[in-house]
Amino acid sequence: MSPATILVIFGASGDLTRRKLIPALFELHRKGRLPDGFRLLGAARTPASDDSFRDQARQGLLTYAPETFDEDAWGPFAANLHYLEGDFAVAEEAGRLAHRLVEIAGGGGRSNLLFYLATPPQAYTGLVDALTAAGLTVERDGWRRVVIEKPFGSDLETAQELNAALHRDLREDQIYRIDHYLGKETVQNVLVLRFANSIFEPIWNRNYVDNVQITVAEAVGIEHRGRFYDSVGILRDVFQNHLVQLLAMVAMEPPASFDPEALRDERQKVLQSVRAISEADAARHTLRGQYEGYRQEGGVDPTSQTATYGSLRLFIDNWRWQGVPFYLRSGKYLSAKTTQVSIQFKSVPHLMFPLPPGQTIRPNALFICLQPDEGIHLRFEVKVPDSLRQFRSVDMEFHYAEDFGPQAIPEAYERLLLDAFNGDASLFMRADGIELGWALVDPIRRSWDAGKPELHRYARGSWGPSAAVSFLGVDGRSWAMGCGDGSAPAADASLPPESTIIRKDSKHA
Repeated sequence: MSPATILVIFGASGDLTRRKLIPALFELHRKGRLPDGFRLLGAARTPASDDSFRDQARQGLLTYAPETFDEDAWGPFAANLHYLEGDFAVAEEAGRLAHRLVEIAGGGGRSNLLFYLATPPQAYTGLVDALTAAGLTVERDGWRRVVIEKPFGSDLETAQELNAALHRDLREDQIYRIDHYLGKETVQNVLVLRFANSIFEPIWNRNYVDNVQITVAEAVGIEHRGRFYDSVGILRDVFQNHLVQLLAMVAMEPPASFDPEALRDERQKVLQSVRAISEADAARHTLRGQYEGYRQEGGVDPTSQTATYGSLRLFIDNWRWQGVPFYLRSGKYLSAKTTQVSIQFKSVPHLMFPLPPGQTIRPNALFICLQPDEGIHLRFEVKVPDSLRQFRSVDMEFHYAEDFGPQAIPEAYERLLLDAFNGDASLFMRADGIELGWALVDPIRRSWDAGKPELHRYARGSWGPSAAVSFLGVDGRSWAMGCGDGSAPAADASLPPESTIIRKDSKHA
């Protein structure tokens, strides 16, 4: 008989399980993609029974993914949900867990085990050590894998310590460090766009690309996470993981194959080539801001210098990208929720058209819209009909919802869980990638902690500090927005015109 496949979720009573993991697993069940002999064991300190855990899972589905709920499919799925109460970072409790897994597996107790650590980061090493002491990480009668949520460390030193601790008990190919951004269907489509279409790859380099912009904007604030967020800030929360990984996906070389390690090797090469920003250079190549009213949020220090907005100017020192600036930005309480990559191409080398005074031709741009209006937009110039010399920018657009239906794009966790079951680590972060990300961010963090550059205030619902305009303006460039959410303008309308340069003013600090 084939061994059962058991997913053990530590911290199963938490919000992540209800909001994301159970809905993703149920959707995989509906699609017939869960492995044969699938079982789920929720493990946490909270008292509960199998039945109450099933009720909790059902309520999570009805609350957070009601459109996917199917009564006929729920019964067979719920029958495979189990629960065990305990503190499984203790060796004796981990031994009790081992006995319970044998009971659940049936068929002589043979099973593949996927351990999902949906717990606070300080519990990671204790749990893995206890699992190893109980013999649960040894691959005798099936594979053993561990999924670890972010944050993975709080700086380079703690990330290295955590990697070393995990490697005492696990091989690197058993560790799946999850970043849900890499699981988004549209992020994966960056690779298809580049490497399955011959029209893009020849111009995806310094000869044709003027600059690349990556934006992760949120329209909400810190949402009752004041104490946590004030200790982390935008740099640790978004840049070290999401933005750095998106940068690697956009800038990587074509791998020799679609093998997971080949893909991850190319992403790591990009990160190795990113020019480090020293503490001394942070004031010139970074910008930080804080939204008005942040210091009045619950749990936030009234004198906090924590940044809720950040911009970075990075360069990749290799043959493909030498001299091309990569502008990364993210922030809370911005004008719209959007994640997008903007490839800004160079202007035409010679303007042969006699344009009216004051009119220019905008450079072409490719916008990869990751959320919420998933798709791809290509901006190019056309002549205005029945005019003599007028030109206008137009878009050639592709929208996932229009071509594949509004429910076509799966949740990121659905894809990532399926890959973990299948042993495909392509979209998971490797130890060296984690450490390279921290190595890039740490000097910037130390400079920000020392008060350089100055902290700018910005209004809620804007596109960040007014200094964000001059951050690109000093390079003769401006922020570009090509992905709308249907309600917000697809441009930085709240900022001054792109020709205006705003000088830093101490009153914004």
